[in-house]
Order: sequence, then C-alpha cells, then structure tokens
Amino acid sequence: MESTIKSPQENEDHTWRVRLLKIWRRNGPGYLFLLPWLIGFFGLTLGPAIASFYLSFTNYDLLEPARWTGLSNYKFAFFNDARLHKSLSVTFTYVMWSVPLRLSVALALAMVLDRSVRGVSFYRATFYLPSLLGASVAVSVLWRQIFGSEGLVNYLLLLTTGITGPSWVTHPDYALSTLIVLAVWQFGSPMIIFLAGLRQIPQDLYEASSMDGAGSLRQFYRITLPLLAPVIFFNLVLQTIEAFKTFTQAFIVSGGTGGPVDSTMFYSLYMYLEAFANFRMGYASALAWILMVIIGIFTSIAFLTSKYWVYYEDERR
Repeated sequence: MESTIKSPQENEDHTWRVRLLKIWRRNGPGYLFLLPWLIGFFGLTLGPAIASFYLSFTNYDLLEPARWTGLSNYKFAFFNDARLHKSLSVTFTYVMWSVPLRLSVALALAMVLDRSVRGVSFYRATFYLPSLLGASVAVSVLWRQIFGSEGLVNYLLLLTTGITGPSWVTHPDYALSTLIVLAVWQFGSPMIIFLAGLRQIPQDLYEASSMDGAGSLRQFYRITLPLLAPVIFFNLVLQTIEAFKTFTQAFIVSGGTGGPVDSTMFYSLYMYLEAFANFRMGYASALAWILMVIIGIFTSIAFLTSKYWVYYEDERR
C-alpha cells in the first residue's frame, strides 16, 4: 500500500498554494479590472520616464545608439545654453502674469455667476466654453489672425481711435502679451472650481455680517477669501503647473520658431525643438527632468507657504 504521509516540504508547498489561491480569489478580479491601467502606467508612463532619465545622461539622436556622456547635458544647460536661459525668462514671465490674472478673472466671474438669476446656467456654460477650446490648434490659429497686422484688434483700434496698430504676434514687445491674454481668456476651468467653493460657504455668515454693518468689500476680505483659501490654493497649484507646460499656443502663434527674437520661446517649445528639430534627444530628456524639478520647487513653495494663508474648517487652532 502506498503511503499517504507527505513530507514537510510537500506540506509547506501545499500551504503556500492554498494561501495564493485565497489571495487570488480575494484580489484577483480587482487586478484584472485594473490591468488596462497598469499596462498603461508601466508601459506608457513609468517605462518612458525611466528611459528618459537614462537618456538625459547620453548623447542620442535617434539614428545612432545612445552614447553615455554623464552630466554634460546638465552642465551645458546650466552654464552654456543662452537660448535655454531665454526660454526660462519667457516662461517665468508668462507664469507670473498669466496665473494671477486668470485666477482673478475666474474668481470675479464666479462671484457674479454665483447668483440665482434667470439663465445663469447658460451663462456658466458660455463662460466655460473657452477652456474647452482654448488649448486647441484651431483657436491658436484664430488668435494669431485676431492679433495680426490686419486682424480684428487692429481693425477695432483703427475704427475707434484712428491708430494703426502693429502686428501684435510678430512684434517682440507684444507677442508674449497676446499669449498671456489668451491664457487669461481660458478661465473657465478655475471658474467652475471657484463656483463649487463659493457654494460651500454658509450664507448665514453673510447675513450675520450684514446685520453688523459689513459691506460687500469687507465681506469679501473677511469671509469669502478666508473660507475660499483651500480652493484658491488648489487652483493656484494646478494652474501654475499647466502654465509651465504651455506649448500649443506658443507653437502655433510663433509658427513653431518661438519668435520673434525668441520672445515666445517657452520652455516646453524649446524642449520640443531640441528633440524633434535638432534631434538632440538626450539633451531634450535632460531639459524635461529640469522642468520637472522646477515645477516641483514651485509646488513645494506653494505647499510650504500655504500654512500661513490657507484655512481648513477641520483644523483646530
């Protein structure tokens, strides 16, 4: 008769098989549903990021194998690339002007639309529409025509004042300003978020302050801004990151050159030109990681300073 007594090794293997089977029955279906996302994350996000980090230390032009060069790409970027420094100046100027102006316009319109008036839903949808179209190629082309030498802006300027305006998009003193105006025009997304935040502020506070004699301006500074601070902080971080990544508008308006005289040479546009015009993929990868560090620094500063001006209701003071 064959013995049915199992060895300790066989018992241990059987125990592990039972455990794995239980884990699979408990978590397996969930991971199967997550499989498309996991494939996308590792294949389209994490994998390319790791490859880009490696290529940032190489000289790679897509035609020949990557050649390891160490920190030479980063040294050239920090100390020798004058055009990169110009693109950083343009990008910082764009961020510092476009983000506060966009948030200010978005908050102002959100407060106007946060009222129970007839047709307010239609107005909200209308004001939100530019954010759906603002980053598209078609709108960028239209913007270039509007601010051209024979565009709508110059036509209205000539009609109302008799002044013949320049070609705003090809003048080095005004080209960046047209892109800032375009960015401010795309206020719909932060406006919707501000609207949601305004709806969370108790109306009792406004009624009580009115009884104490507080006017609209005092209510805005003493009630609206403090209670809306978390929403302002969220919009500030989000819009700052998006401003640093601006590409389509500058590419279309400048014709893909960053002109005139590199006045619209945004960082992302310069990175694109280095990669796909000059085929310096290794250097472009280094620029991508530098941009990530810059965005990380600005985001960290925002979080570190938020404790001085952002108030949350569940905080105990």
